[in-house]
Amino acid sequence: MMKKVIIVGAGPAGLFAALELMDKVEVLVIDKGKNVDERFNDIQGVGGAGGISDGKLNLHPKIGGDLTEFISDKEAYDMIDRVDEIFVKHGAPEEEKLSADELLRRAAASGIEFLPIKQRHIGSDRLPALVNSIKRELEGAGVKFSLQNNVEDVLISENVVKGVVTEKEKIISDYVILAPGRAGSTWLSLVMKKHGIPLKNMPIDIGVRVEVPSSIYEDVVNINWDPKFRMRVPTHDDFVRTFCTSPYGFVVKDTYGKSVGVNGHSMRHKRSNNTNFAFLVKIDLTGPVEDTTAYGYSIAKLATTIGGGNPIIQRLGDLRRGRRSTWNRIKRSYVAPTLTEVTPGDISMALPYRILMDIIEGIDMLDHVIPGVSSDSTLLYAPEIKFSAMRIITKEGFETSIKGLYAVGDGAGVSRGIVSAAATGLIAAEHLIAKL
Repeated sequence: MMKKVIIVGAGPAGLFAALELMDKVEVLVIDKGKNVDERFNDIQGVGGAGGISDGKLNLHPKIGGDLTEFISDKEAYDMIDRVDEIFVKHGAPEEEKLSADELLRRAAASGIEFLPIKQRHIGSDRLPALVNSIKRELEGAGVKFSLQNNVEDVLISENVVKGVVTEKEKIISDYVILAPGRAGSTWLSLVMKKHGIPLKNMPIDIGVRVEVPSSIYEDVVNINWDPKFRMRVPTHDDFVRTFCTSPYGFVVKDTYGKSVGVNGHSMRHKRSNNTNFAFLVKIDLTGPVEDTTAYGYSIAKLATTIGGGNPIIQRLGDLRRGRRSTWNRIKRSYVAPTLTEVTPGDISMALPYRILMDIIEGIDMLDHVIPGVSSDSTLLYAPEIKFSAMRIITKEGFETSIKGLYAVGDGAGVSRGIVSAAATGLIAAEHLIAKL
């Protein structure tokens, strides 16, 4: 009789674990959400949070987490190649964006680190088809999906996993892979604490989404579609980085529980006149208060209150001068916002002074590499917060202290992106198969 594996979560980690396990064990994938083409701005469901992103694949083991924390450098690069092959098989574009020496030189001369990496851009308009292609392959191999089904707990007896408890029933299995994604990170932490499985707080990123005319960023995105710049700002020596660049893209609303924030999308077949990117400050709290997630949610709640339920928009020039933006001031600028369901205001009333100083200084540094980024007309949307889940302390192959129970992906705090999450799913599945 084939062994049974339950995978909780149908995001990249869960789907790629299922791809590795299909035909070897009986697989049931359970997810609280809907199929990828039946949801809108809901990070739960098939494809996970990545399923409603613009599908940027950063093909490097140290982007979106650090796989070399868990496996050797060679194994990590090989795993990234495997993930890439699967994405291409299911419809990711063949072309790659590669870096150039000139951009490295310009960044280094300005005290900024530029990371040259291989990338692919699927596009938010093409991503649902890719996710559905993976799901069809899994179903064709006998993998079962139970959607809109909420897993409430994990069944454990004598330190061995026995299955899960859903809102509908108890389901017995030989192994369980927990891959609930960003949407399920809080739930996963509660379950781990209940069963005495150790975990720790991880840093988060807090900042803004920057929007500029696409012409300013054009030369850079012709080198790397999602260029990665990292720097230490002068006043506080804090770590600041760009993230999730959306060339010719659109700023969109995001949700953090009951609060609102922003994100960015770019598509393959629809373009705006602007480019946007996240500009983020790393926040790592130490004792006696170490709960970075609670800190991030408190900022999101404050920003939502000040924005009247919408994200805040402000011109960089107005922020520098200590005045709020108005629609009249924004309309006089040469950058037309791609997200209009926002409140013109003063970001300094929502983000702490230190984070604001880091953002202003970092944008000024970036202007030496990409002239025009630091213009008074540059638009800032707040808040953009990248939560990092509590990291589940795991052993080899992401197995927890409970025998047969694995925790992978963004929800487990072991990855922070589509590619790295998919890789952790493959690693856990390989480890499970080796035990069989």
